[in-house]
Amino acid sequence: MKAAVVTDFHTPLQVQELPVPTPGPNQALVRIEASGVCHTDIHAAHGDWPVKPSLPFTPGHEGVGIIEALGEGEHGRRVGERVAIAWLASACGRCEYCVSGSETLCESQTNSGYSVDGAYAQYAIADARYVVPVPDGVSAFDAAPLSCAGVTTYKAVKTGRVGPADKVAIFGVGGLGHLAVQYARIAGGIVTAVDIDDAKLELALELGADHAVNAAKTDPVAAIQERGGVDVAIALSASPKSFRQAYESLRRGGRLVCVGLPADGSLTIPIFDLVLGGKCVIGSIVGTRQDLAEVFELHRAGRTRVIAESRKLDEVNATFEDVLAGRIPARVVFEF
Repeated sequence: MKAAVVTDFHTPLQVQELPVPTPGPNQALVRIEASGVCHTDIHAAHGDWPVKPSLPFTPGHEGVGIIEALGEGEHGRRVGERVAIAWLASACGRCEYCVSGSETLCESQTNSGYSVDGAYAQYAIADARYVVPVPDGVSAFDAAPLSCAGVTTYKAVKTGRVGPADKVAIFGVGGLGHLAVQYARIAGGIVTAVDIDDAKLELALELGADHAVNAAKTDPVAAIQERGGVDVAIALSASPKSFRQAYESLRRGGRLVCVGLPADGSLTIPIFDLVLGGKCVIGSIVGTRQDLAEVFELHRAGRTRVIAESRKLDEVNATFEDVLAGRIPARVVFEF
């Protein structure tokens, strides 16, 4: 099978021919139809974060495909079923986080395309207990970005407790942000999109944003505070500066939801303003299997649109360059 492999953190990925793996107990062999590209894949390939993947490895945690074989075990899956391989590759299923509905906080979790090989390949092995069925009516092409960009921003809207008539600012309108705008609207929020690219802001307005601010031309904090500030700011950009702007855009009692992961980012919060303003700063990681099932159901019902372009796996290195240069309007999906 063909797979894109990271062999060194400082060199391009290699597209190699590898043996098709065999599933072990509780595992599924999935023939990949589509695999989305997430900025996390680039961080993984470059070894940007303190805990680095073990070399060599195959990235990818937005994989969608058909189960072709199953290992032994009580996993509830069947051959021929279309499933998604998401960031949460597995968890212990026993700790306080797992049993309380917060499995993405499990300290024993494994992660697709990071601590275990992912979906930048024609075939992938996944824990059959942690793949999520893709319902009829949701294409593999759309399901791939929804498996990370979708479920991550859906969870951020949930974590921020966005409700009807809440004022919401989305900082960063790209692969994640274009979906965050839609989920905030579904929750009833009045949405301001913030980015430095006019084309992405136009897309946000097309997808339902009420206001758009180009942070390269206008001070987003001033523009948002002129309208009274926001109840919830969701920080998705890889720019540390945007996180501070998101915090400063809050009204009293507002909530900053941090999602993006700048490689060398830090956030300094003025304690006096935080305490007297009754504000909250919250970290939100990807959603659970149940969250992803809800994301798929909303898409099946026609409530969301995925904006993405198709590429081939052989274009992986050029694709990473395009993502880093901001030349991708929303998401890229490798189709097999």
